[in-house]
Amino acid sequence: MARIALCQLNSGDDPEANLKLVRSGVEAAVADGARIVVFPEATMARFGRPLDAVAEPLDGPWATAVAAVAAEHGVVIVAGMFTPADGRVRNTLLVTGGGHHRGYDKIHLYDAFGFAESDTVAPGATLTTFEFEGVVYGVATCYDVRFPELFRALADDGADVVLLPASWGAGEGKREQWEVLVRARALDSGCWVLACGQADPAATGVTVNPKAPTGIGHSLAADGFGRVHAAAGAAPETLLVDVDPAVAARARTATGALANRRL
Repeated sequence: MARIALCQLNSGDDPEANLKLVRSGVEAAVADGARIVVFPEATMARFGRPLDAVAEPLDGPWATAVAAVAAEHGVVIVAGMFTPADGRVRNTLLVTGGGHHRGYDKIHLYDAFGFAESDTVAPGATLTTFEFEGVVYGVATCYDVRFPELFRALADDGADVVLLPASWGAGEGKREQWEVLVRARALDSGCWVLACGQADPAATGVTVNPKAPTGIGHSLAADGFGRVHAAAGAAPETLLVDVDPAVAARARTATGALANRRL
């Protein structure tokens, strides 16, 4: 059994202030027994501000500071940041701790609902998995959740759990889509899907760019049968999820969703 914390928060414009949120979130999660601590997409700096001004490489000061927090507490931290790309940035998930320090660059960019992430962000192309304490984890970011083939590919690469940081765009029906998609991807792949979103700024009175996808909250964790084990509201909070990797194998056997593929 692996205990994973999903730290739903509102990140701001200042990476240093957001680093303090990471530190305090990890301290509280570790006190509750978490071994992996997940933060949202864009934890380093929220959307709606110039991203090239804050982008740093994985060996830069922000990611190095997060790595130090992970090492201090003996955990893995997964958190959204931005790394440099030619003329743009990459929307990167930092995975650090437990012998790992790597990034996943978001493959599917949010060119939808009137937003064009590709204007400022370059896409990634490589799947990322990592092993920690005998369990294989995959990672994906926000809009990736609309693409079942990514989650099935992570399962094919051995993942029993997919960690999904997000900064979901608000709008009519968007919460319903988010919840359905997370559960559907769990069913498609037989994986646990643990989705950690930015909290809804409206729930805490934070003013943000209304055109940017700055979060709706409602983080949730679903197993490979599509059952929800934990769910958050709109405001900042931390969910603790006890994940049994064996459930993934049972789900895949029961549904046949991977074994019976024809396309």
